[in-house]
Amino acid sequence: MEFKTTMNQQTDQQFEDGLQIRKQVMGEAFVEKAFSNTDAFTAPLQEFVTRNAWGTVWCRDGLDLKTRSLITLSMLTALGRAHEIKGHVRGAVNNGASMKEIQEVLLHASVYCGMPLAIDAYRSAHEVLLEMGKIDIA
Repeated sequence: MEFKTTMNQQTDQQFEDGLQIRKQVMGEAFVEKAFSNTDAFTAPLQEFVTRNAWGTVWCRDGLDLKTRSLITLSMLTALGRAHEIKGHVRGAVNNGASMKEIQEVLLHASVYCGMPLAIDAYRSAHEVLLEMGKIDIA
């Protein structure tokens, strides 16, 4: 898969490490879409996110990927970032999180972040979990 970038990513190990972990967590299709939608203005941001968020923090020892995903969901809930929550719910499932674990993180966040933010997070997570077949419909 070829990505549009503004620098030579072949010589940038941090970028390569970030790209690998980003694909593992978010899925190859998600990452491919993120890069295919770049242009001269947005390419540096995608590179920065891949190199610095995914290539440093997400690659560190100390927390497994599932834990990082659940922490990320709680922070995105606090920030009210419903769109980002959707992507990271997929990532959490890819990292082994269950529907129940995601549900508990969002419920826990409701106490500290407030109900309106938690309700929006639940809506976003519910939509994705339904799409992924992770919720049994009675």
